[in-house]
Amino acid sequence: MTSDCSLEERIRAIEDRLEIYNVIASHPPSADTGGNEHIAASWVEDGVFDRGEPATRGRAAIAEQVLSPAHQAAIAGGLAHFTGLPHVAIFGDKAVVTSYLQIVVPQTQGDPVDVPNHGSSKGFRIHRMTANRWELVRTPQGWKIKRRLLRQLDGSEQARGILGQAIAKHKPDQ
Repeated sequence: MTSDCSLEERIRAIEDRLEIYNVIASHPPSADTGGNEHIAASWVEDGVFDRGEPATRGRAAIAEQVLSPAHQAAIAGGLAHFTGLPHVAIFGDKAVVTSYLQIVVPQTQGDPVDVPNHGSSKGFRIHRMTANRWELVRTPQGWKIKRRLLRQLDGSEQARGILGQAIAKHKPDQ
């Protein structure tokens, strides 16, 4: 966004960015509470969630993942999705968001640690760290997720490539 843009264009860009931040920021609470209706409302009908083969296709299938017995057991065990501030690049009616996502779980072994004024806990451990590329589109109902690519940060070229695209300023579909 350059200073030669109109005030309306600049405000729209700010509003778009804030809406996109909220779409991405709502993922952890919806995943950690089984909020399938919220998840469904965040995706386009033909969305694709690629965590590896096979990718999950379609809004309904993506939203139903949090209702599976395995995911419900993870929630009951204290699962927490923790994300950092995402990088957002907007190109008209398309946007690309790059983010990190940690899966954090309660530590079940070891001695509890007392922290003054905060109680006692065995703590938490990072179970997994991933790189995420979210592709969003503007719809009449607001910004929606079209595609999400997630890869574990394990030294693989594909995970590093997701992160590298954020600083290379790649447009959607590149």
